[in-house]
Amino acid sequence: MVDFAADQLANLDMSELDCPNLLKNLEILSPDHVELAKILIQNGQSHLFNDWPESGVDDDEKRAFFDQVARLNACYFGGLEQYIKNARELLADSKAGKNPFDGFTPSVPTGENLTFGDENFINYEEAGVKEAKNAAFVLVAGGLGERLGYNGIKVALPSETSTGTCFLQLYIEYILALQEASGKLAEGETQKEIPLAIMTSDDTHARTLALLESNAYFGMKPTQVTLLKQEKVACLADNDARLAVDPQNKYRIQTKPHGHGDVHSLLFSSGLLNKWRDAGVKWVLFFQDTNGLLFKAIPASLGVSATKQYQVNSLAVPRKAKEAIGGIAKLTHADGRTMVINVEYNQLDPLLRATINPEGDVNCETGFSPFPGNINQLILELESYIEELKKTGGAIKEFVNPKYKDATKTSFKSSTRLECMMQDYPKTLPPTARVGFTVMDIWLAYAPVKNNPEDAAKVPRGNPYHSATSGEMAIYRAHSLILKKAGVQIGDPIMHVFNGQEVEVWPRIVWKPKWALTFSDVKRKIGGNCSVSQKSTMVLKGRNILVEGLSLDGALVVDSIDNAEVKVEGSTQNTGWILENVDYKDSSYPEEIRIRGFRINKVEQLEGNFREPGRHCLKP
Repeated sequence: MVDFAADQLANLDMSELDCPNLLKNLEILSPDHVELAKILIQNGQSHLFNDWPESGVDDDEKRAFFDQVARLNACYFGGLEQYIKNARELLADSKAGKNPFDGFTPSVPTGENLTFGDENFINYEEAGVKEAKNAAFVLVAGGLGERLGYNGIKVALPSETSTGTCFLQLYIEYILALQEASGKLAEGETQKEIPLAIMTSDDTHARTLALLESNAYFGMKPTQVTLLKQEKVACLADNDARLAVDPQNKYRIQTKPHGHGDVHSLLFSSGLLNKWRDAGVKWVLFFQDTNGLLFKAIPASLGVSATKQYQVNSLAVPRKAKEAIGGIAKLTHADGRTMVINVEYNQLDPLLRATINPEGDVNCETGFSPFPGNINQLILELESYIEELKKTGGAIKEFVNPKYKDATKTSFKSSTRLECMMQDYPKTLPPTARVGFTVMDIWLAYAPVKNNPEDAAKVPRGNPYHSATSGEMAIYRAHSLILKKAGVQIGDPIMHVFNGQEVEVWPRIVWKPKWALTFSDVKRKIGGNCSVSQKSTMVLKGRNILVEGLSLDGALVVDSIDNAEVKVEGSTQNTGWILENVDYKDSSYPEEIRIRGFRINKVEQLEGNFREPGRHCLKP
């Protein structure tokens, strides 16, 4: 091995590369290690060996170093050499203050603006449910809940506390409900299973698997679910893209997450996309980890993709001008290139000022910016997606965001790294690609949970909190508004402050996806004159629950097996479930309660559990 290593390194001009500490360790290196050493040295990384002692000292740690280098090299398209090359280019652009949108002029792209509950919306929902059997879902779940003040994985957090259903369970129940509803519409065809891929990270992989296994995959077959673990990328210490040594361990390169754009390369390299195509999948739907409303928007959005034959469909919501959410824009370059892409809000306003509007990003006659707000949910046509990834290997256009010590931009406050975003996939597409968007009402589609109570309480009045508190209240509001649209009389919300956040408190209405996937499902299961007071809670957990002439002033919980039909009617009045304030600093409560600022005191309810098939009636 010594001769081989020496022979390999002899090909390098060691007088120029000057790496004596590596030469002292040749005898412990394998041939693969030598190849990796060559890549590092030829790309200006000899500083990594500056503090290495001679062989015989820490040899296992040195070999572990090269094992890490091998992983970093393998998980990046083009390897470490390409990573360093890309980093130098992006760091040079950053130092020079280069505008990534130089030469581009923005305009409003073509898309579909939907109004919940009208005939157009209902038709798209129906088309989407039919198409769902040909879909696969991808959940990007690489993050922990630390930013929320929650120490678990984010997908384990309850989406709401009336039922305690965690985000992952909610998503799986929606996919299974779509699978069943779509299968029923496919007469004579074999029932298809809708696959789910989950992108995890070192931080979340084991815990995500444990959550699935301990809950029997929430009713999904384990074979339907694929976990893809994202690797981190090397940190950069300076403008020359020298890799950063881990401050805790001189035999490790410091690493950080590369961003959720890695999902594309993981899907490509795993072979999963080809497997899905062979199984008849036509659409891939990407979604984020803590938006309890997003599946309300999925059927209609998928219907838009199928009807318009979009190769890329970005789900969007109306956004106020200058709101801190990216805008979807069509960018046309002076050389004729075009792309439809998310432009971050802090880039959109100056871009508009510099090109088409000296006032920048302003609201139009609708009261919103003409550029819809990107919510990071994508629907991609699988065939064209695979063809595109064959060219790129799934690599997504990257960016770098170094924090400089001063205006000279010569040194960093701390190490940086290249990052990529899932929604930047369209940047590499040809102008002929059919790229569009679907705009939904915010109340229906978008209530992410990402801010802890302290940060949320500092949000300027009138702006969204995006906290566990607002996320739960948004679910109740959406269900209340859907029922209201279906003809139910719903009590007006009251304003209440939890954890320093003033929120609308609607009736606490929750239903399982199998009760109603679409607005048509809701209308079919509601009859007569129904009313629900503001103080009320209604939880519907069965498939065949019919609500007929119900007057509810209190709490009602109905749970039934699939082949039991339950009619709920009459007037129900009881003390109900009461929301009680909880201080987020009060450690006597679990984290998932503290971060909401309230607990539910289940004082009194009418409860119906139906475990026998047949017809039943629940009437007080």
